[in-house]
Amino acid sequence: MLSLVDLRARIASGTLTPEGAVGLCREAIAARESAIGAFITLAEGAAVARTGPFAGIAVGVKDIIDTADMPTQMGSPLYAGWRPRADAAVVARLRALGATVLAKTTTSPFASVDPTATRNPHGAGRTPGGSSAGSAAAVGAGMLPLALGTQTGGSVIRPASFCGCAAIKPSFRLLPTVGVKTFSWALDTVGLFAAGTRDLADALAHLAGRPEIDGATVDNPRIGLVRQDFAGAAEPEAEAALEAARRAAEGAGARVSDLVLPSSLSEAWACHPVIQDYEARQAYGWEIAHHRAAMPVGMGRQLDAAAALTAADYDAARRGAHHARRALKALFSEHDALLTFSAPGPAPEGFGSTGDPRFNRLWTLMGVPCVNVPVPGDRLPVGVQVIARFGDDGRALAVARLIEAALARG
Repeated sequence: MLSLVDLRARIASGTLTPEGAVGLCREAIAARESAIGAFITLAEGAAVARTGPFAGIAVGVKDIIDTADMPTQMGSPLYAGWRPRADAAVVARLRALGATVLAKTTTSPFASVDPTATRNPHGAGRTPGGSSAGSAAAVGAGMLPLALGTQTGGSVIRPASFCGCAAIKPSFRLLPTVGVKTFSWALDTVGLFAAGTRDLADALAHLAGRPEIDGATVDNPRIGLVRQDFAGAAEPEAEAALEAARRAAEGAGARVSDLVLPSSLSEAWACHPVIQDYEARQAYGWEIAHHRAAMPVGMGRQLDAAAALTAADYDAARRGAHHARRALKALFSEHDALLTFSAPGPAPEGFGSTGDPRFNRLWTLMGVPCVNVPVPGDRLPVGVQVIARFGDDGRALAVARLIEAALARG
């Protein structure tokens, strides 16, 4: 994979020009894209900035995030060719840092449950996950050093696990969602895909204007290992990855203990789809009213079923989430981070599904930072998820980097 930090270091030393760095991405895209299908649009004539911390860094942008110079088509024929007049706030920030917005990456239609045509770079017969399919596949295939995705349930962490790259779903609203097509305003979070955790820390620190994120350190962290039994059993490969991460963390000085979450958190897990679907039914009111027959099959059924949700259901679910956040805050008084599954297992075979977000949705609802750490091995990629308290993205990345480095040492 292409490392953002390594590219920046080579540019700073003068051994690589910004144009040369973007050229490496173009070469990789030419070699691999036809087999993967990670992109909807490529900005062939995109100018390469020569100044700014991200000069020479090519970025992919999920196709529900507005770009003024390329269409934003939501993965749906309803928006074919649609051209926003302005960049989304996070895209404008990337350009201000000197990044080259090189491509729009594929998304499940409206970032929902229906699959894309994108293929997993580690198994052509397997899903790359969703809904941020193209962003995960592009980084996992070594075609880009950085890509933007979004997560409402598990659409950043799960595809990163399937495609073997690092990713972060930051704390809720750390990165702006202005100019991003809404699915659920209480859940939607802009996230990042990169080759490794140091790349994520560098990118997030710059994007958020918070250098302390990249400078965070942690010694002998206290880690709670969580299996989320209320979400069902994980597959053997995911269990093996979690145990490997545990051993690596302990070998690096972490104190790891098994942790059963309080009942309020398992109850909140069941609240997530109520909040998500109640809000999505409103967010897509125009599409439902005027183009229901043209909406994707899975999402259409999901929104039809959401019509039965009442305001009382929604309010009760929000209260459940609030109680769970208070309980989680108390847990973090005794733990620096939590360690759990990123996905139920490796990417499923076939393309009928983007995979199950059941190990992700609680943490999206809690609004806390989550990092996918790939676990090396000969098998298909499987990651583990590191979680920290709300607003402590630097600590989440520091613990993730400790585990990543320990795994690399074997």
